[in-house]
Amino acid sequence: MDASFKSQAQHCPSEVSFRLAKASDLDALEHIEQRSFDSDRLSRRRMRYWIKAEHGILLLAESGSGIVGYGLVILRKGSRSARLYSLAVLGEARGQRIAPSLLQKLEALAAEKQKLFIRLEVAEDNKAAIKMYKQLGYRKFGIYRQYYATGADALRFQKPIQYASAIGPQQHYPWYKQTTAFTCGPSALMMAMKYVQEDTRFDQTTEIAIWRQATTIFMTSGHGGCHPLGLALAGHQRGFDVEVYSTQINDLFVDGVRSEHKKSIMRIVEQDFIERALKANIVVHKTDIQLAEIEAALSKGYGVICLISTYQFHGIKAPHWVVITHADERCLYLHDPDGSEGFYDEAGVRLDSTNHNGGLGLNGIAVSDADTADSEDIDLDYQHLPILKQDFASLSVFGKTKLRTCLVIKPRGS
Repeated sequence: MDASFKSQAQHCPSEVSFRLAKASDLDALEHIEQRSFDSDRLSRRRMRYWIKAEHGILLLAESGSGIVGYGLVILRKGSRSARLYSLAVLGEARGQRIAPSLLQKLEALAAEKQKLFIRLEVAEDNKAAIKMYKQLGYRKFGIYRQYYATGADALRFQKPIQYASAIGPQQHYPWYKQTTAFTCGPSALMMAMKYVQEDTRFDQTTEIAIWRQATTIFMTSGHGGCHPLGLALAGHQRGFDVEVYSTQINDLFVDGVRSEHKKSIMRIVEQDFIERALKANIVVHKTDIQLAEIEAALSKGYGVICLISTYQFHGIKAPHWVVITHADERCLYLHDPDGSEGFYDEAGVRLDSTNHNGGLGLNGIAVSDADTADSEDIDLDYQHLPILKQDFASLSVFGKTKLRTCLVIKPRGS
């Protein structure tokens, strides 16, 4: 895109225009970043990345004196939400409604990309930014304690940009980041169990223990993922009632391996899961779960985890377990345990890149997230991801056999 946008916001000077950033703007962007934030600045390298990135919008505000501000929104693939990553306006350009105009233009561009919401985080003591966001229709839906390097709490705000709808507070739902490439299933189960029962352990020991109980041994490559019956047995052993919905029980992931030896091992493991689930009286519905059943389970405070294909998120066809945290009239919301965007070493161990989020602007009015070595995203990008209900049908199917499977986790005896 190379379009230029004239501001229509009230009181914004007519000489201020808005356009997408180009490589030749890097010096000006770096100048604004240095002037606006006292720490955790976006580097020149990351600025260059976002100028080219298809999943980002880096928009500039330009006046007769040059570039006076910028806004950056991230568009996560597979999700209907966008996130305000950074917003900054030079001090000498303040008082001209440039910041709200920038944000409104970013909202319009995100809406063109079929996003439903804009989300953002702001330090609770950044009164000017909070006032502006509220005036523009953003509503608080959460808080993260001691989120910034300064120790300040982060307030989370959200605004619908496609349709008028009141967005209520999203209930707290625990989120756990998987520590290996193959433990999405245990991580999803841990989140659901902790939501149902707060004293559930949230640590790598539990994560790996559940994987050992639920693994199929092999997968397309690397270590095996987790079978729904294996996860159900792990949850049952930890004191929960678990119902399994699955369009098939046998040969769930066998097509993903070529070796007949591996196929035979996977079938032995799977048959053991089936027999032990039968002995444990685990309820197995040999059918797909319906949206109404998901919403009913959520309304009762139960946990729901579901197998999806990662294709819509990362362009890679791989099975992946996520948690459904809540639903509204239009969307289901997901916790994705894989906060790595695929950054793992050869052994499947997640490569951490420290996120020092929240440089508080000296002159800018919003918060810019840290520059990181490997990944620009932070954990909040993987929580409460909005998925249109009509999109969920294509997201929650995997493989040639069109497998659909979900688990409902309940308190024992409910």
